[in-house]
Amino acid sequence: MEKLIEQFSFGLFFWQLLLFIAVLLLLRKFAWKPILDAVEDRESGIKDALAAAENAKKEMQNVTADSERLLQEARVEREAMIKEAREMKEKIVADAKDLAQAEADKMIKQAQVAIESEKKAAVADIKNEVATLSLEIAEKVIKGQFSDKAKQMKLVEDMIGDIKLN
Repeated sequence: MEKLIEQFSFGLFFWQLLLFIAVLLLLRKFAWKPILDAVEDRESGIKDALAAAENAKKEMQNVTADSERLLQEARVEREAMIKEAREMKEKIVADAKDLAQAEADKMIKQAQVAIESEKKAAVADIKNEVATLSLEIAEKVIKGQFSDKAKQMKLVEDMIGDIKLN
């Protein structure tokens, strides 16, 4: 260090100091200002990017909330549509059952009426057949009784006896 102090020259120091101040002033005028402007631009760009990212994050949250809300509404609407479809199905099935029951009752009544009329017709036919057969039997019996004189007399006497008893 002593060697540095012995070789120290004020003239050289003065010129070095003057050149340093000149370089510093030149740098301040021509380089420092653009560098500071670039740094400030970069800083404002970063702030804007952070703000945009924050806004995008908020917007994403809003979009997510909206999509969840829309999804929930769609689920509710789907459930309502399914419930309505089930109710319509049940109503259609119930109406079809009622209509089928009414048709079945109508057909049963018609069948009962037809059976009753067929029964009456069959009974009437049987009565006619019984009457015809009875007449034929009576005719044969009477012919058989009138063919013989003794039987005819006995029949007349029995009839007279019945008349007297009454």
